[in-house]
Amino acid sequence: MKHLLLIAGLASGLLSPSHKAASTASTELPRCIAEGRLADLRWPNFLNDRAAITRFYKLGRFSPAWVRSGVPTPQALALIEDFKAAAAKGLSPEDYDADRWEARLERLRAAEASPSEVARFDLALTVSALRFASDLEFGRVNPEIFHFGLHNRPDRLKLAEWMRSQLVSSSDVTTALGTLEPPFAAYWRIQQALAVYRTMASGGENDALPPGNGLIKPGDLYPAVVKLKEFLQRVGDLAGSSPLDDLTYADSLVDAVKRFQSRHGLAPDGIIGPLTLNALNVPLAQRVRQMELTLERWRWLTHAFSYPAIIINIPEFELRALDESGRVALRMKVIIGQANGHQTPLFSAVMTHLIFSPYWDVPDSIASEELLPKAAEDPQYLARNHYELVPLTLGGVRIRQAPGPDNALGGVKFLLPNEYSVYLHATPAVTLFSKSRRDFSHGCIRVEGPEELAQWVLRSNPGWDLENIRQAMNGERPLQVNLATRIPVFFVYQTVDVEENGEVRFFNDMYGHDASLEEALAAGRLDWL
Repeated sequence: MKHLLLIAGLASGLLSPSHKAASTASTELPRCIAEGRLADLRWPNFLNDRAAITRFYKLGRFSPAWVRSGVPTPQALALIEDFKAAAAKGLSPEDYDADRWEARLERLRAAEASPSEVARFDLALTVSALRFASDLEFGRVNPEIFHFGLHNRPDRLKLAEWMRSQLVSSSDVTTALGTLEPPFAAYWRIQQALAVYRTMASGGENDALPPGNGLIKPGDLYPAVVKLKEFLQRVGDLAGSSPLDDLTYADSLVDAVKRFQSRHGLAPDGIIGPLTLNALNVPLAQRVRQMELTLERWRWLTHAFSYPAIIINIPEFELRALDESGRVALRMKVIIGQANGHQTPLFSAVMTHLIFSPYWDVPDSIASEELLPKAAEDPQYLARNHYELVPLTLGGVRIRQAPGPDNALGGVKFLLPNEYSVYLHATPAVTLFSKSRRDFSHGCIRVEGPEELAQWVLRSNPGWDLENIRQAMNGERPLQVNLATRIPVFFVYQTVDVEENGEVRFFNDMYGHDASLEEALAAGRLDWL
């Protein structure tokens, strides 16, 4: 009936030109969508999104979603402003045609905009909005191309339907889009720090600091003291702006370097050696890029989880346990997989139980590459280190190490079933935690405070105070304890972190994941051409 009235209105000239344009645009839109390409866009090919865009318009009977009576809706204008501000999210505004919308708006506002103009404007906005929403909710790059254990997320939204229900008539488009972003507080803190560092970088780069004559120690003369002071003031590690009296590297400047070292994953000794000098000379624009890459990786993580949770940041060598409100309740140093050959994978899993006084079932690779050659040279090696040979049902044997003070897993291991057989555990090699770089394991995570972590994960299990935990860790036989509250565990790779107090910390790209992501992003829009 509505279609008959519309036809009658057009025939009798009762509809205004803008109504005529909108109604005719409804016939133009299916044709434009079917082409899968819109020359107006910077990235014109949307074939991969054509099915979603068809669903979006079908829900609105193929009427323009963002234009009413020839005028862009408030939601359309808000979306355009969000496109322009995409850099604040670590995204590229050009991916959403940020610099082309003003010209399109002018053409749309021109008297008697053609049906084709209305249809192209509306479709361009829908394509851009879908891309923007997808990038916010899931990231620009699919992590599966890196073979990470971050598989196709079951919580991923059907964005076409979401846009139709949440954006087209939204009273606050920006807030609605924000619900697509990761729920992790660290993600939002990095966005705030990104704005600060982007402003810093816009002021130009400092001159590179020279190496001096070998190590620069407190009390040494250093010709670049003034440049060093200016840089440390710029990044917030040195307070005040008074000139230095001489070229001596000392006092408040040494303390500022220690703060800088601590923020960059270096030993805070105040000595300017090669590693510290390299970190001081990283351009601010590169620090901005690190933040953008870190935001991208946060978007890969599932949004469908419940606190409390554990996050292990691999390049930071640190574990954080988050309470029910998402705040840090416990943190500790960890030892991760070696960069060369035994990297800890990126994945998420759920901690289900722990085992006190565990056996260590030696992986075949470690047995053949490390233990058996030692046993061949020293027949008592296995017995002296409490290794046992256990017959297998189908023949052969496996090696395991008995519980005790020499056990490689220490007094407890924390189990989270996963495809990589990675878990958390204690270790007798506690001196390694004093190192600033701690990639010494074969992939599993060694924790500095196993007793404290056990107490935290068992806090919902009655009877597990610190004394009972210590007794169990020193037991003669393994004891499995199932968690009353299962805990999500995220293995992440973030080369930037912002503390709850606002301190910005940077870490080396020791596994090369930043470099790989940079390459993937550079190639990632080729299918939009």
